[in-house]
Amino acid sequence: MNFPDIISLASGYGNFAPPATAVAQAAALLQAGPLPSSPIEGMPSLRAAIAAHYQQQGAVVMPEQVLVTPGAKPALFALFKAALQPGDEVLLPTPNWFGFRGLVEKAGGTLRTLPLDPATDYAWNSDQLQAAIGPQTRILLLSNPNNPTGRVYSRAEWEALLHITRQWPRLLVVSDEIYDGIHFGTGPVTSLLALPDPLQQHVVVSGYSKSLGLLGWSVGYLVAPAALLEPATAWQFSISAAVAALSQVAAQAATEQATAISHTLCAGLLTNREIMRQWLAVLPPQTAPFPLGTYYAFPDWRVFLRPELPPAQASTELAARLQAGGVEVVDGASCGAQGFFRLSYAVPEPLLREALRRIEAVLRPS
Repeated sequence: MNFPDIISLASGYGNFAPPATAVAQAAALLQAGPLPSSPIEGMPSLRAAIAAHYQQQGAVVMPEQVLVTPGAKPALFALFKAALQPGDEVLLPTPNWFGFRGLVEKAGGTLRTLPLDPATDYAWNSDQLQAAIGPQTRILLLSNPNNPTGRVYSRAEWEALLHITRQWPRLLVVSDEIYDGIHFGTGPVTSLLALPDPLQQHVVVSGYSKSLGLLGWSVGYLVAPAALLEPATAWQFSISAAVAALSQVAAQAATEQATAISHTLCAGLLTNREIMRQWLAVLPPQTAPFPLGTYYAFPDWRVFLRPELPPAQASTELAARLQAGGVEVVDGASCGAQGFFRLSYAVPEPLLREALRRIEAVLRPS
């Protein structure tokens, strides 16, 4: 088999075919005649389907709390523009997705990081969190499952965290849950929306390109208290248009079949997941458990860094060596974790095996 010069394990997207039910619904709409227009906040049927999806998990969510957006990033940006005032801070436990910083700063906020410890499998530390939240902290920004670590946080961990956040009534707790369907543990991922919210602090952002296979359909959403959703919707109205009806119809079909679609995607990832897990177990042995969420591994390769370089520079240098060896990866320094690297296994199996062979040739040259 002929392999490309560079194999990318850096992409945030999988190699999934779109769900047949979503394609069929979009095709039926396209064949029915002129496409309908949508309100800026999204088609009522899709908003109702999203609300019902969370209601099935025990959440108290109404369709009026849902804003449909042209992707998850626009949902985040609309939220930040609606919530942040000059001087407001966003507290981000790290490692976390490298794109959050740019969105926060472009919306006028200030990002402050809260490093988590890989030795504790990136557990939220109550004392550390209590000390980090202050009067200027407007948003605590989390992802569950986490990108890049793949860490999945349990209901008990959420409850301990929310015990602290409720001491700050102005604080918003924002959970990016776009990978919630890519999960290899027992039971579903706990959504923030499924937990009591007496002070109306909880916000969830998600989309369809990861857990539901609708890559390229450009649809995401924001679920928030009404007082926050109104200015977020006004912001979207001022700078954008409603998401295309074709995408919304496909998203509704995917929402209504979310459990089955995610199960199919996860089943298709199992072989590659095991290939990656076994390979990492010996190169060098990883002490942290293999991630239960996302389709990423996030190995600790600090032992392979050049000791004469500062950590961030050494991390970037190793990523460049891997690139020169024919594999593109995400440098963990961009996520707040120098010496760690995000590797996607959501690629065709032959490409994954060849990429791992190339990485090993760089890390352990003969």
